[in-house]
Amino acid sequence: MQRREFEQIVHQAWRRIPGRFRRKVQNLAIVVEEEPGGAHLRRGSVGPGHTLLGLYEGVPLSRRGLGYGMVLPDKISLFQGPIEREARREEDIPDIVYETLWHELAHYFGMSESQVRTAERRRAGGRTSSLR
Repeated sequence: MQRREFEQIVHQAWRRIPGRFRRKVQNLAIVVEEEPGGAHLRRGSVGPGHTLLGLYEGVPLSRRGLGYGMVLPDKISLFQGPIEREARREEDIPDIVYETLWHELAHYFGMSESQVRTAERRRAGGRTSSLR
């Protein structure tokens, strides 16, 4: 898939995030990268044989105090290659992007990995997600 088309899917996924969450987002860049690098994999605590679909880097909203300001934006990276490989069909890509973006936004709002996984299971009605 061409980068431009993938970026459009990311934009559409952002618009699917409920407005009550989007309105709270401040100082955050959402970027598309082709593949996660070694530093991304280390920060994402990804072991051998696994990959990363997305990564949040920054100061979670829940930890920002009065002194927070004049800083570069936090960043959510969405990795096009792994997302495309995760998809069984091209039509699955928008849902994978959406779920990955939700996952990383949860980290932005201050949720730990275990809290995010629990919330994902609840949202999926108990089904276990293989994403991330």
